[in-house]
Amino acid sequence: MRSLSLMDHLLLGALSLITVSLLTPIMRHIAKLYGVVDVPSERHKTHKNPVPYLGGVAIALGVVIVTYVTLLASEFTSNTLFLASSVMIPALIMGVVGLVDDLRNLRPWPRFLIQSFFGVAISLVLVLTETLGSPFGNYWIDFLLTTFFIVGITNSINFFDNIDGGASGALAIASIFLFILSWQGGQFLIAALSIVLAGATLGFLLWNKPPARIYMGDAGALFLGILIASLAIRFDPNPIDRIASFAIPLLLLAVPILDTSVAVSSRIRRGISPFQGGRDHLSHRLMRMGFSKRQSVLILWISSIFFAFFAIAISNASYSIERLVTIFVGAIWLMLFLGFLKTEDT
Repeated sequence: MRSLSLMDHLLLGALSLITVSLLTPIMRHIAKLYGVVDVPSERHKTHKNPVPYLGGVAIALGVVIVTYVTLLASEFTSNTLFLASSVMIPALIMGVVGLVDDLRNLRPWPRFLIQSFFGVAISLVLVLTETLGSPFGNYWIDFLLTTFFIVGITNSINFFDNIDGGASGALAIASIFLFILSWQGGQFLIAALSIVLAGATLGFLLWNKPPARIYMGDAGALFLGILIASLAIRFDPNPIDRIASFAIPLLLLAVPILDTSVAVSSRIRRGISPFQGGRDHLSHRLMRMGFSKRQSVLILWISSIFFAFFAIAISNASYSIERLVTIFVGAIWLMLFLGFLKTEDT
């Protein structure tokens, strides 16, 4: 695949945005036609009226169409096609699993096992092809940590999709900053896929921002989760310090990770299943503090930008302060975790 200019990348993002923004109302109409809607029948739901699902189908179709049309239109190699497909195909299959869950309401454990299977498959590809961004140098450690990261992030995105525009906005922010980092580092395949992902989530956000007219559902959350996790773990950061190198992909997704960590810790503390829904996510806690739904989403977006800026800062910092910056922002994340965990659970 020939190197794309900055303008080529921006046009790629715009094409993805337009494609998904046009596909989303079509999928919304289909969802309403066949009754594929999220009825607020459970206590932890924040919406009051039925909202169509299938937004994730529009996102997945848009990302796949734009990605492969771009590959066909450029001078791609078989290696480029393989690397792109090694990310795209598992994400698509997970999207199908999520779609089945949206339609049939799968039990948590079968879904988790399928996520783990594809986490293992992607990890094997990354480790064996030596395309892991920050390897330890030990195949077993690299494999285990990569699998844990991919499965963990995929679940975090699914958990974080609990308020209008929350997950789609945070993913758009993470993708934009991953694009900046990979563009700076000359990693143009990751840059291209990241800007396509950014455009897709922004195109969907036009319909998903509060008050949401459509949800991405598990189809979108699982597709996007495994895709952003695979891209982030494949990114080769600039820092020489190992701790700083591992911090960068975590900072890009710091808020979804924070949300899942708070919710799961709260549920374990109360003796209930981590997979059980509840009003214990960051958005719910912010609204109980007195913030409106729009204000809560805005706070989550600003927090995502805050942590992503630190990922950029660490990447461009001198070696002597990389670890200090990492420890500083890590301390902020820990204080937020403890602060949110102390707020009322339900």
